Amino acid sequence: MYETSAPPLPVSALSAERRAAFIIRTYGHLVAAIFAFVALEVFFFTINDGQWAESISDTLLQGRRWLMVLIAFSFAGTFASNFAHRSTSQAVQYAALGGYVLIEALIFIPMLYLANEFAPGAISSAAYVTVIGFAALTAVVFVTRKDFSFMKGAIMWLSIAAFGIIVVAILFGLSLGTWFSIAMIGLAGMMILYTTSKVMRDYPEDRYVAASLALFSSVALMFWYVLRLFMSRR
Repeated sequence: MYETSAPPLPVSALSAERRAAFIIRTYGHLVAAIFAFVALEVFFFTINDGQWAESISDTLLQGRRWLMVLIAFSFAGTFASNFAHRSTSQAVQYAALGGYVLIEALIFIPMLYLANEFAPGAISSAAYVTVIGFAALTAVVFVTRKDFSFMKGAIMWLSIAAFGIIVVAILFGLSLGTWFSIAMIGLAGMMILYTTSKVMRDYPEDRYVAASLALFSSVALMFWYVLRLFMSRR
């Protein structure tokens, strides 16, 4: 008879010491991913004294290319996250995390370029608000130990609706105002609560890289719309 291996235990079923080690590894990789993202942006904006970033921004923002970039970005992010979560290979998880950070860094170039040119100080302000917001939401989960898995359905449908609104806005040249940014910041907050809860409860012990990728995705989404909100006020 063939023996089948048992599914890996979630971190919630492990000892306190192993859970703590998993969380430390996860958030350590999250911090490393954020620093890698920042380093990539600095590199991109220093090539040819910023001319490369300007050229990329002009190219991506022409016509409907931005729509194609957003669609490709959405699929790439979903694929990377799912691939990393299902893989037991550390190398594959690291490849997914590194690839996703690179994609995020590229997609952020036009937004950061516009913010740097037309809204001085918006980038640093958005970064501070994002860090504070993420820390506060993380503390809510760690202190209350509440299971936020009930948010999964709402997050899925709200994400689909938001993507549809963005597509329509790009196709018909509509402007998404301040309230849309606020709503998307709220959605990013829901994603942080949900993902943090899963990190504490559901991830297998060997998927800390995949867990950090999921958290990084939520942080990046919040930073994008916090920055957009600050830019709209300049």
